[in-house]
Amino acid sequence: MCDISHKIDDELEMTMVCHRPEGLEQLEAQTNFTKRELQILYRGFKNECPSGVVNEETFKHIYAQFFPHGDASTYAHYLFNAFDTTSNGSIKFEEFVMGLSTLLRGTLRDKLEWTFHLYDINNDGYINREEMTEIVRAIYDMMGKYTYPALKGDVPKQHVDAFFQKMDKNKNGVVTLEEFIVACQEDEMMMRSMQLFENVM
Repeated sequence: MCDISHKIDDELEMTMVCHRPEGLEQLEAQTNFTKRELQILYRGFKNECPSGVVNEETFKHIYAQFFPHGDASTYAHYLFNAFDTTSNGSIKFEEFVMGLSTLLRGTLRDKLEWTFHLYDINNDGYINREEMTEIVRAIYDMMGKYTYPALKGDVPKQHVDAFFQKMDKNKNGVVTLEEFIVACQEDEMMMRSMQLFENVM
């Protein structure tokens, strides 16, 4: 019985789709990482995801380990979608390292564009109040009750109202990429808030 079980496991492992990344030289040219850094990142990625790709459930499981006092599942879902640039339900090493490069070593504009796309849940090119509220609420949930012990239910909405007051310059109910970038660059407090949200990556 045990031999049959091992044989089935071995066959399943062999049928898993394995992915090898593009050449490291090409990734080095496309990112702000050195070849050595890419090798280290790949080893870590491969250790967590032996098939070379990560699905959403695995991503959520890994991400939740960084926030043991909260519920990171919703934020991890949005983050997964932001990294899954091909929208195929999995993240290859290339997608992961490109996003990481932007967040860690990109220009301010690159980081803000990436953050905008994270908030633009439906990918229509705008952030509406509902999208921003969902992301902000997910961040509060992820940080947990130990971080925000007296958090009242309307705090995320208040946070979003304050953002929209400053960002939605033409008061049409949505924030464009340019409005988002200009507002973040003009307002130091808002920039710090966006950096806080970026740091939960």
